[in-house]
Amino acid sequence: MRRRYRSFVALIVLTLPTVPLARAQDSQPSARQILLKALTAWADIIENKTGGPPQTLVANLKLTRSDGVSPVVQGMTVDLAFQAPDRLRISGAASGFWMSVGRDRNDLWVDEPPKKFAVLGTPGVPLFHAEPGKLDQTEIGAFTLPITRLKLAMIPYMLDVQQEDPETIGDEACDVLRIGMLPAAVDLFGVTTGHAKIWLRHSDLLPLRVTYQDGKNVDIQVDAVRVAFEAPWADKKWQLHAAEGEHVETTAVSHLMKFLRVFPKVLSAKVEPLGAPDGDRELIATEGRGRLETIDGTRVLFLTGSPEAMGHQQGVLLKNQAREICSRILYGFGVGSSFESGRWFFSEVERAEARLEPFMDKRYLAEMDAMADAAQVDRQEARLANFFPELFHCSGFALFGKATGDSHIYHGRVLDYLRGVGLEQNAVVTVYQPDEGNAWVNLGYVGFIGSVTAMNEKKISIGEMGGEGYGNWDGKPMAELVREVMEKADTLDDAVRVMRNSPRTCHYYYVIADGKTRQALAIEATPTTFRTMKPGQAVPELPHAFDDAVLLSAGDRYETLAGRVKDRYGNFDARAARDLMYPPVCMTSNIQSVLFEPDTLDFWVANADSQHVASAARYTHYNLKKLLHSDPPRSTLESLRDRLGFN
Repeated sequence: MRRRYRSFVALIVLTLPTVPLARAQDSQPSARQILLKALTAWADIIENKTGGPPQTLVANLKLTRSDGVSPVVQGMTVDLAFQAPDRLRISGAASGFWMSVGRDRNDLWVDEPPKKFAVLGTPGVPLFHAEPGKLDQTEIGAFTLPITRLKLAMIPYMLDVQQEDPETIGDEACDVLRIGMLPAAVDLFGVTTGHAKIWLRHSDLLPLRVTYQDGKNVDIQVDAVRVAFEAPWADKKWQLHAAEGEHVETTAVSHLMKFLRVFPKVLSAKVEPLGAPDGDRELIATEGRGRLETIDGTRVLFLTGSPEAMGHQQGVLLKNQAREICSRILYGFGVGSSFESGRWFFSEVERAEARLEPFMDKRYLAEMDAMADAAQVDRQEARLANFFPELFHCSGFALFGKATGDSHIYHGRVLDYLRGVGLEQNAVVTVYQPDEGNAWVNLGYVGFIGSVTAMNEKKISIGEMGGEGYGNWDGKPMAELVREVMEKADTLDDAVRVMRNSPRTCHYYYVIADGKTRQALAIEATPTTFRTMKPGQAVPELPHAFDDAVLLSAGDRYETLAGRVKDRYGNFDARAARDLMYPPVCMTSNIQSVLFEPDTLDFWVANADSQHVASAARYTHYNLKKLLHSDPPRSTLESLRDRLGFN
C-alpha cells in the first residue's frame, strides 16, 4: 500500500507540468521561442496576469503508456481544475484506488473515499489539542511561480529543444517539440540524459500529449483527453465533498502546508556512505558543560548536568538538525502516513500523548522543553516527535560463554524503522552525564531524549523490539523506560526490577546484557504481563534455544539468525557477531545496527546511507569509558594556532 500511495502521488505531481495555464498567440519559427512563449503564457495564468476575465482551466489526463514504472499506476487518470489566484482541484484514480486534493482559497483538503477518510485544513483552529488557545493564523496567499521570470526565460536555453514535424491528435494540429538536457546542464544539475516530447495545439499552445523516455527502461506517455477553459466554477465546486460515511478530520491548515514543503525533501533525502575510518577526532562547538565532536566522521554529542542544562546544550549545539528532524518526522512522515493509513496522524499521536504524559518523569519533559526552546522549536512539536520511537520493529541477540570464542559478551541490536525519511542524516551518538543517575551512551537521533538502544557505565546494555498492542498508552513511553534502565540499573536484576515495577505501554520485547557478570536475558512486556526468557530457554515464538545465547527476532529473520548462530556457535568474536546482523536478518528498513561489548564498554555503530542498509554500511568503533574520561580534543582553530606558532 505504501508503494501504491507514493507512486500515485508522484504520478499526480508529474502530470502537473503537462497542463497549460494560459493561452498563447501566434506560433514562433524557433522551437525555443515556442517553448518560451508557452512557459510565459502558463506563468501569466498562474499569477493571474492574463488581463482577461477569470476562467477555470480544466484538463482530463490519462497515462496511456507506463513501461518501466510501478504497475499500480497503469491506466492512471487525473482530472484537474485550476482558477487563479487561489483555487485548485486534482482527482486521480489507478488500480481501483482514487483520491482528490484541493485548495479553496485559504483551505486545503484531501479526500480518500476508499479509506472513508478526508482531511480539511483550515485556519482559525487550534494547532494542537494540548494548546487549545493557540490558533492557526496561516494565510496561504495566491499561487506564484516557484522561480523568477528571469529564470523561467532561461529554461529553454538550458535545454536541447528540437522541433519535429507537426502532427494531428484527433482533429487538432500540433507543434511537436523534443526536449533533452544539454551536456552542460546534465553536469550542472546531475539529471538524467533522457528526453521528453510535447505536443502543443496550434490554436493556443495547450499540450495534448507528453512522453518521456530515460534511455533505459522507462517509457511513459500522458494524453490529454480534454484541455479547455470554462466559465468560472461556482464556489461549491471547489469545496470538499465527502461521501456519506466518511470521517472528515478538521485540522490546522499549516499542518498540510508544512507537509507540502517537507514531503518532497523526505523523498529526495540522500546520505553519502562514510569513508574509511582515519581516527580523526575534532571539537566542533561547546555550550556550557556540553560539547559536540566528530569522531571518524560521525557526530558525537556530550551532555552534562541537569535535565534543563542537557536539553539546552543539545538545542544550542544541534539547533538546525533538531528543527529539521522534528519537521521531517511530524510533517513529512507523520502527515504523509495519514493518507496511507486513513487515520489522521496528529489526532493519533496527540491522543497517545494525553495518556502517556501523566506517567512520564517530569525531568525528561523539562529536558524536552529546554531543548525545544534552545533550538527554537515549538515545545509541543518537540514532545510529539519524541513519541515516535514507540513504533519500532527490530531484532536483537546476546552471545557469551560457550557461544563465543574469546570470552567476551556480545549484544547486537538491529533497528528496522523509517529508513529514507531523513533520520539517517541526523544520527548522533550521545554521551549523557546527568546530575542524577548513571552516565550512559544513547545511540539515536538528534532531538530524541528517550532511547531504544543504549549502554551505561555500569556495563548494562539494552535494545528493544516492537510487538503488538498498539494503542495501549496508559503507562511510561517505552523510550523513557529504556532510559530509566540506563540511569538507574547497576545490574541485570536492577534492570529487570525497573521494567517490572513500571507502568508499561503496548507490547515490547527487550534484550538486556550485563558485562560484569557476562549474562543476558530477554523480556516480553505488555501493560499487564511480564515474562523473562533466559539463555537456553525455548518459547513457542522463539523455539531455537542455545546455551549462553539470547535471540530475538521474528519470522524468517529469526530463522536466519538462529541458523547463523548454529553455524558459528562457539567461535564468535566481534566481527562474527556484527555479521549476524547482515541481511536478511535486518530488513530493507534497517536504519541502524549496533554491537555492544559490555564487559569492555566497546561498541560499534553503523547507520544506513543512500546505498546501504545499516548492517551493510561502515561500523564506527567507540569505547564508553574513553568517551567519559578522555579530555576533549583541541578545536580546529586552536590546532591551527599551535601549528602556526601563536600563543
